Amino acid sequence: MSKRAINPVDLAPPIGFAHAWLVEHGAARTLYLAGQCGYDEKGLVVSKGDLVAQLDLALRNIGCVLRDADMEFADVVQLNFYVRSRDDYATARKAFGQTWRQHCGKHYPGMAMFQVMSLFDPEALIEVQGIAAR
Repeated sequence: MSKRAINPVDLAPPIGFAHAWLVEHGAARTLYLAGQCGYDEKGLVVSKGDLVAQLDLALRNIGCVLRDADMEFADVVQLNFYVRSRDDYATARKAFGQTWRQHCGKHYPGMAMFQVMSLFDPEALIEVQGIAAR
């Protein structure tokens, strides 16, 4: 079994964490994705106050991590969404779904959504974390 950190150059350099860990055992590959917010390449939250735009960037960031691990969204088997406001999600649900389909098509892994009091960055409205396998 081998393990290696996945830290795409397109994303802000991680400090005190890895963007993901890829575990390989024979042909089996499992990718453990760290939480991604709507961060730009400098690690700053963009689109402050816009849940859907932050989701779009978080999914783009996850896509970068998947590509660096030679995987794709179809390999994602589980995602957790942490939102600061369930009501904001309910209001933006249709746009949320459109953004999802732009990145993931009709692939729907096991998912859960949690409303949290806050995220590490106070400007972040959403964080997405999960597991991919191939």
